Amino acid sequence: MTTNQIATAKVESRSVISDIAGKYLTFQLGGEIYGLEILKVQEIIGMMKVTHLPRTPDFIRGVINLRGKVIPVLDLRIKFGMQAKEDTDRTCIIVVQIMRNGQRVTMGTIVDEVSEVLDIGAEQIEPPPSFGASVDTDFIFGVGKVGQKVIMLLDVDKVLCGREMDVVKQIGK
Repeated sequence: MTTNQIATAKVESRSVISDIAGKYLTFQLGGEIYGLEILKVQEIIGMMKVTHLPRTPDFIRGVINLRGKVIPVLDLRIKFGMQAKEDTDRTCIIVVQIMRNGQRVTMGTIVDEVSEVLDIGAEQIEPPPSFGASVDTDFIFGVGKVGQKVIMLLDVDKVLCGREMDVVKQIGK
């Protein structure tokens, strides 16, 4: 890469980072802090009975009836390869609206606990680390640094790959 190409890549990277600066709902999973764009969050609800669906991927906990609408619920601990954990009084469901192929999909994500809403500026965000082609980090916008906290900023639209999203869309119909 030439010096000009490196400089252009850095400018493009900073431009993308300034686009993702803003308000994030932060939550914890296994002692780590994650953030979702607040505009993607519909609501936060306490844990409720989740009806298991047979023959679905392990990370799909099942469905809930949210004011007359059946929505799929996924367990982010399982999706991210963490060990399953018993629900506690702090465990909750973050209901999010995501876009997939031009369609809006509502789904719930189970997290260990919701922390706070933070305004994260572009100067506090680094690009996601690169681990090579064998590790999929497309669902990470960037890494936020707020005080001593390191926050993984998630692109909730990309947390599920295409095949997984097709399963979730079928459940939510």
